[in-house]
Amino acid sequence: MKVALVHYWWLANRGGEAVVGALARLYPQADLYLHVGDEALIRDTLGPSFRGRIVQSFIGRLPGARRHYQKYLPLMPLASEQLDLSAYDLVISSESGPAKGVLTRPDALHVCYCHSPMRYVWDMYPEYRNSGGRIVRALFPLVAHYLRLADRASADRVDQFVANSAFVAARIRKCYRRESRVVHPPVDVNAFRADQPRGDHYLVLGQLVPYKRADLAVRVFNQLELPLVVIGEGEQAAALQRLAGPHVRLLGRQPFDVIRQQLQSCRALVFPGVEDFGIVPVEAMAAGAPVIAYARGGALETVVDGVSGRLFHAQTEAALRAAVLEVESRHVVFDPDRVRRQALAFGPDRFAREMRALIDEAWCAVAPSGGAAVARAEEPIVLGHADVDEVALEHHAAEGAAAGQRRQHVDFE
Repeated sequence: MKVALVHYWWLANRGGEAVVGALARLYPQADLYLHVGDEALIRDTLGPSFRGRIVQSFIGRLPGARRHYQKYLPLMPLASEQLDLSAYDLVISSESGPAKGVLTRPDALHVCYCHSPMRYVWDMYPEYRNSGGRIVRALFPLVAHYLRLADRASADRVDQFVANSAFVAARIRKCYRRESRVVHPPVDVNAFRADQPRGDHYLVLGQLVPYKRADLAVRVFNQLELPLVVIGEGEQAAALQRLAGPHVRLLGRQPFDVIRQQLQSCRALVFPGVEDFGIVPVEAMAAGAPVIAYARGGALETVVDGVSGRLFHAQTEAALRAAVLEVESRHVVFDPDRVRRQALAFGPDRFAREMRALIDEAWCAVAPSGGAAVARAEEPIVLGHADVDEVALEHHAAEGAAAGQRRQHVDFE
């Protein structure tokens, strides 16, 4: 069986790339197709076990593609269709940018792992349109309309959708009118320990962009005069620096060793935004840190209120302040080992097991007819991620430290 993996672009290691890496370990002889990528970074990340080819679409040959790839978005649906996948029996696309629009053989199986329908043309379209300058505001509606049509049409080329959360499964149903199966993405839980001394500071970690709402956390900790560390870079960095009071420290982008140390020593992670899944809260829990999270999006599927964190139900200063004060009061005591155990259910072995089972099931559905139509569930189904493979965890624990030496922290875009 010949296998192709299709990704949108690979210029940094984030959550989407972690998923492709896990798929490449499942199918080490698969070929990887994408629009633009840093081949040295990709091969270094995937390691020597990956033996496939890396093929870029014509986007990768355009001027300044690595730096300005987003400006070539209108060409990506066309570029996807020019990739020749006629030799492949199984195609797995990794989608939050244009990837699933590839053309496959009638008898091939196309499984799409969807991190999110393209935010900038669907649910977050107004924010992206309004955040640009005058020229962007004038042209983006036309570009987005075309991309929306292409994105919707490409959904019909997928035999089986896989969503990274029930939250995304609902958006797939809304945007594409398709059902999906839920397989949560892999998190390197063994890169963290929960037995380190904890400090009194709180932590915000991630890209500093508007929808992640780091500003909400900064305002609240200014009011409470409690220590807050902010790690990340992005368009909001300068504004947050101006907003930050004496108890808030912005550290910018940091290497993984610093991130790990902060997660293993913070009082709690503060997570005020809405994420499709949210890898950072799982990493925090793997380090024994409880998570104070806004009760929407992927956090509802990873954080257990009162066990591994505290959920607040309005994206307001008052609601976040109340949650922080509750943690400060110690009315709720979080056991680091119990917090970590919640994270262990999202490890890479569980992802591999569930994806293999799902793909095998899809093949069984295809085989009798010889076609590519795959039976779909009527409702999103969350596979059994709560079962922790203790033997596998012990086997990989020793590998965690070595992997951490060359591992880059990942976050979902």
